[in-house]
Amino acid sequence: MKILFAIQGTGNGHLSRARDVYPELVKYGEVDVLISGIQADVEVPFPVKYRFYGMSFIFGKKGGVDLIATAKTAKLFRLLKDIREFPIEQYDLVINDFEPVSSWACKRKHLPCISVSHQCAVLHPAAPKPESGDIIGKLVLQRYAPVTASYGFHFKAFAENIFTPVIRKEIREMKASDKGHYAVYLPAYDDATIVKHLSQFPDAKWDVYSKHNKTPEVIGNVSLKKIDNRAFIESMASCTGLLCGAGFEGPAEAMYLNKKVLVIPMLTQYEQHCNAAGAAAMGATVIQTLSEKNYPAIREWLDKGKKIEVNYPDITAEIIEKIIQENVPLFKQRHKAPVSIDF
Repeated sequence: MKILFAIQGTGNGHLSRARDVYPELVKYGEVDVLISGIQADVEVPFPVKYRFYGMSFIFGKKGGVDLIATAKTAKLFRLLKDIREFPIEQYDLVINDFEPVSSWACKRKHLPCISVSHQCAVLHPAAPKPESGDIIGKLVLQRYAPVTASYGFHFKAFAENIFTPVIRKEIREMKASDKGHYAVYLPAYDDATIVKHLSQFPDAKWDVYSKHNKTPEVIGNVSLKKIDNRAFIESMASCTGLLCGAGFEGPAEAMYLNKKVLVIPMLTQYEQHCNAAGAAAMGATVIQTLSEKNYPAIREWLDKGKKIEVNYPDITAEIIEKIIQENVPLFKQRHKAPVSIDF
């Protein structure tokens, strides 16, 4: 069986999860990997056959997406060309982690596309949602990478085919400790903003991993470091707590390591506000911005924040087996000569 494993390359969570999903997929056949997107800092330990520019949102420096930079770097015609020309028919099974090229190629040819992602769990009716709705944000999430079947991951397994997070092997093998520092990953803020605000809490030692840092630097109680996967997970495993954006994998891994967690959702990012609602339900602290008005909440978290205890068993093999058993028959029944949809 020939399998396409298509992964979103914007952010680090998708590629981190792929490290554990890929070894399970190869048990069932020949696996080709496709990655699209330009904003990831994590490399993968397996061969990648296809790399596409995709459709990426560019992180800003003030807590949200840089819309101007995103517009400047968007390559819509290139994306459409990649979708039209991708040889999707040669695959017996398409596994998609929120990746648009393969999903739209499948839709264009009326072929099944199986979502194995956090995003499909966020869209589930039973998933935690923010108090204020975002119709446009939800629509973007729904249309970004359309699929025909969904298997999702969230902080809790609240419905059928919604599972607890895939905790990568690197994290499961770490021995958690508490060396008294706070690990920080806030890719939507620049270094100056992070230092400005975190230096207001001089009794805390902040270990900051920055997308914007070129040279490691210590400024008072704030250590600025370049992104390094191994160094970051070691810092997270030995920290008192994690301060991060409201992604999914980072907070989930910190919860698994029994850390207290403070998340800041990116501005205008519907998915992150949904994640923040889910994290809050697990016991995490949520603030909307890294700003002076939220100093009391940060102080409260430092002084009284609770470590989060979760049970996230290693069930990746069982999930992939379930997906294979339920979907391979559907792929075998697909049309031999599917009708194309022209853009």
